[in-house]
Amino acid sequence: MRILIVEDEAHLAEALAQILRKHHYSVDVVHDGTSGLDYAQSGIYDLLLLDIMLPGMSGLTILQTIRREGMATPVILLTARGETADKVSGLDYGADDYIAKPFVTEELLARIRAALRRKGEVVADHALRYGDIELNTSTLKLTCGGKEIKLILKESELLQLLMTRKQAVTPKELIIEKLWGFDSEAEHNNVEVYISFLRKKLVHLQSNVGISTIRGVGYVLEVKGDVS
Repeated sequence: MRILIVEDEAHLAEALAQILRKHHYSVDVVHDGTSGLDYAQSGIYDLLLLDIMLPGMSGLTILQTIRREGMATPVILLTARGETADKVSGLDYGADDYIAKPFVTEELLARIRAALRRKGEVVADHALRYGDIELNTSTLKLTCGGKEIKLILKESELLQLLMTRKQAVTPKELIIEKLWGFDSEAEHNNVEVYISFLRKKLVHLQSNVGISTIRGVGYVLEVKGDVS
């Protein structure tokens, strides 16, 4: 999961980023509204943490703009206590939730999980299932039958992306944007390396799930022997 934090208080933004990375989220941080809108419009984020009061452009303007453009990315507003009118406006503009600063870490994490569940990305027990494999996005453990193996974060993020897209082909460009960010210098061979790692681990688990290459396009998960 990739989360964008738009927060002008640098120390708070970095603290939030560290907390989320510790819980296996990929995080990008920007500190002004104009950059926040540019990043949000890339469409690569699974959730936005959006401060209301920002230099350049308010969080509410960002929210209103992306909703007007048809983007359904979950948004949690970061508000100051007492900003009742802004909270109401945010919900009216299409925010999924808000949390008042300062906040308790566990409450923020719970609200993030709830917003992602409503989007349908991950089920409540942090598990994704496809064919005979199960990926726990919290522990990064991949299981098949009675076997289990621990993935590194990038492997888990890549497999999670492929599993949520199911039988849709996932282009290499989308993988780069989701795993490294849309302004990253990562190249196609970075993707190929992690695809190779995952294939070896699926073989090690003796899974009937494989990753097929669609030449010139990208990758797709397939269950061996599935003719449906």
